Amino acid sequence: MRTTLVTVMLFSSLWPQVVGGAAAPVSMREAVGMALANSHLLKAAEQEKSAVDSGVDAGRARYLPRLVLEEGATYSNSPTKAFMMQLDEGRFTLAGDLNHPATTGDFRTSLTMEQPLFDLRISDGLALARVEQERAATTLEQRREEVAFRTVTAYLELQKATVQLQLATEAVADAREHQRLAMVRSGAGVGLRSDELRARTFVSEMEQQLISAGNNREIARLRLARVIGIDAGELPEIRGDFRSPAQLQTQGEMVARGLVARPALQGMAKGVEGADIALDAAGHAWLPTLYAMAGYQMNDRDIPFSRDNDSWVVGATLRWELFDGGLRQSGRERAAALAGAAREHLREQTNETALQIAESYLRREELGKRLEVARHAQLEAEEGVRLIRRRYENSISLLVELLDAQTAVNRARTDVAVLEADYAAAWARLQYAAGTLLKEIAP
Repeated sequence: MRTTLVTVMLFSSLWPQVVGGAAAPVSMREAVGMALANSHLLKAAEQEKSAVDSGVDAGRARYLPRLVLEEGATYSNSPTKAFMMQLDEGRFTLAGDLNHPATTGDFRTSLTMEQPLFDLRISDGLALARVEQERAATTLEQRREEVAFRTVTAYLELQKATVQLQLATEAVADAREHQRLAMVRSGAGVGLRSDELRARTFVSEMEQQLISAGNNREIARLRLARVIGIDAGELPEIRGDFRSPAQLQTQGEMVARGLVARPALQGMAKGVEGADIALDAAGHAWLPTLYAMAGYQMNDRDIPFSRDNDSWVVGATLRWELFDGGLRQSGRERAAALAGAAREHLREQTNETALQIAESYLRREELGKRLEVARHAQLEAEEGVRLIRRRYENSISLLVELLDAQTAVNRARTDVAVLEADYAAAWARLQYAAGTLLKEIAP
């Protein structure tokens, strides 16, 4: 049994080296900073925002003139085409048979410019692109909040698992001491052989719990390594326990703050704004468009990009679609329905956000009370095991009472460790629900 205990203690002390290498210890803020720098989710969101930014540039570019250079080659013996090619090349004469012309070729070089003068579709498209740009920015901020929350959660899980491993190690040491005491009493003839066997079984149970605690800690380290984006071969260690900061705001203040700060709500508000712009654009579809154009053309019979003759043209085009079979009306009705749906989604999400913040606030207060009770229970259990141990040493209590009391102490210590981590996680969950976690914890 002594050999088993030494093996377990040595294994637990060398656990990081057995399972994986240890990276430099990180604090909570450092872990969040690493996650924000390495997260693939954030990198994807940044690329998506860049794509939306390009859409704004494209919408703005539609106000600028469009220049098109064309080079075409044509061969034909069609009377009308041959006539026009000769005319464009400045080679037309009355000689020859106009009804049956010889095969004629033409190289046409043209440079055309088109400039919008009035087209509300351009301004509507640019306004929509700008709203989408702002919405993409809120989506990116929402992703940053999600990454921070995942990091805090993983950090606290590792913190909890580390404390549980320490407590499991202490539980093995306490169980071993109880076994030693039972063996001493049995050797002195004042104890029972059954007590010695029972104590040995209790040690084995604690050793099994130690192994489970070690595995849980390694899994927590792997999860934190995954979240902060480091090589799984260099498992992270935490530096310092993170404790829940004091909550200085009331429930109502947190709800009001969250309704303004939460990125998801801001994004949905931008969605409503975009739906309103789309509705306006559907109404603008009934208005005309006006474009100016200018062109320069060169024609040559034998050589491309050359000139036997040239010409130019300028003009403007007003286009007003008077009837489309009800297509624009249907489009406007669809846009109105989508705008109404966006508003309803925003109202629903606003109510849900307020509920989530209120629930997170109350759950945190509940955990605070439970933690306070657990700390008192731990003190009581520790005092109880101290008294029962003395009674057992004086043959007043049974070993089973001592082991039961030790089990109660182990459970009480574990409850405190778990509740302390859960209490800190409840604070993080409250800040995440309000959309303010990064402001509170960002490096």
